[in-house]
Amino acid sequence: MSKLVIVGTVAFDAIETPFGKTDKILGGAATYIGLSASNFDVDSAAVSVVGGDFPQKYLDLLSNRNVNTDGIEIVKEGKTFFWSGKYHNDMNSRDTLATELNVLEHFNPVVPDAYKDADVVMLGNLHPMVQQGVLDQMNKKPKLAILDTMNFWMDIALDDLHAVIKNVDVITINDEEARQLTGEYSLVVAARKIHEMGPKYVVIKKGEHGALLFNNGHMFYAPALPLEEVFDPTGAGDTFAGGFAGYLAKTEDYSFENMKNAVIYGSTLASFCVEKFGTERMQNLSKGEIDHRLKDFKRLTQFNIELS
Repeated sequence: MSKLVIVGTVAFDAIETPFGKTDKILGGAATYIGLSASNFDVDSAAVSVVGGDFPQKYLDLLSNRNVNTDGIEIVKEGKTFFWSGKYHNDMNSRDTLATELNVLEHFNPVVPDAYKDADVVMLGNLHPMVQQGVLDQMNKKPKLAILDTMNFWMDIALDDLHAVIKNVDVITINDEEARQLTGEYSLVVAARKIHEMGPKYVVIKKGEHGALLFNNGHMFYAPALPLEEVFDPTGAGDTFAGGFAGYLAKTEDYSFENMKNAVIYGSTLASFCVEKFGTERMQNLSKGEIDHRLKDFKRLTQFNIELS
């Protein structure tokens, strides 16, 4: 069974959308990535930190989904990272109401010894130095290192971000971040410039408008599945990353052609995530539901055309 290392936040979120609001619920990049990747036959481990206020039932939830939690440090006297946000009516933009780093402020990741030989490493959105710290602990160079980041790190730690970008195979960012990182409006040109920074593959997420995959002049586009209801977009990007990384870890095929499939799987899983608040929809997702939605994707995107 392939091994997958996931680094990122395990956290509390409080979310408000036009459809309702929550108190503190389970959140965090590593949580969404782990729950998404758990739909594949891979042995994954989460590397993160929580406080003494973090319920054991949430750790059990991850463990029961074959996500090893030995790499989640528990600081008993500390408080867990907390984020609160309010989404606008278009569900694409949001205001951050509160960010409390708490134990995350001094987080020093420790990869469990049993996972230092993992073939795939998924570096969730954290400080670039933390991401590099995980890569430095691996006993061998992973066959595939995937990095997710955001504009915040571009604003305050750009040199560190450039340093870790050189050492990864895939970067996943949204369209706004790709433009900020490169100074280019055209996403095709932006992807080419990011290639020059180091990654062989560039995935640019466009929210409800799907995702683009670039590799050495080749390009692939996957739409987002149109949904009747979108309750909460929180974690959709991380769920995409978990499906993407989980599928590649399972298949052990890191070619451009197989990454197309990984993008589709990532998009499929993200389409479930947004249907409920937080991680609720991802906690009890069945293989039958995933297969049915994959068929929906196939009907949406495949067609025959005759050229005159």
